[in-house]
Amino acid sequence: MTKIIVKTDNAPAAVGTYSQGVGVNGTFYFSGQIGIDPKTNNLVDGFGPQLKQVMKNIDGLLGSQGLTRENIIKTSIFLTDLNNFAEVNQAYVEFFKEPYPARSTVEVSKLPKGSLVEIEVIAAK
Repeated sequence: MTKIIVKTDNAPAAVGTYSQGVGVNGTFYFSGQIGIDPKTNNLVDGFGPQLKQVMKNIDGLLGSQGLTRENIIKTSIFLTDLNNFAEVNQAYVEFFKEPYPARSTVEVSKLPKGSLVEIEVIAAK
């Protein structure tokens, strides 16, 4: 088995002991993204802006491997407030085209750096 380790400046650098993503046999497992702007390394303010930044970060990860949103097969979404679920659904309509990827969404008590949303994706070539 050969692993491809994802490392790109188009998404925030890992803030711990993990890779931005790992590819194996054409499938890429990307680490969860929070609303950190990779240019400033700062978390943007507010749920909506964080959600948009997360999507930009995901695009950066995908692009680093020659992938697009259409390659995403599964997302996992972590929210500190499930009341933001409707806003996530609206962002999905703007970010994805049908057929949508599989998805899990859960409410959690805290996320890294005080983030309000984190999304991880799995994509396949």
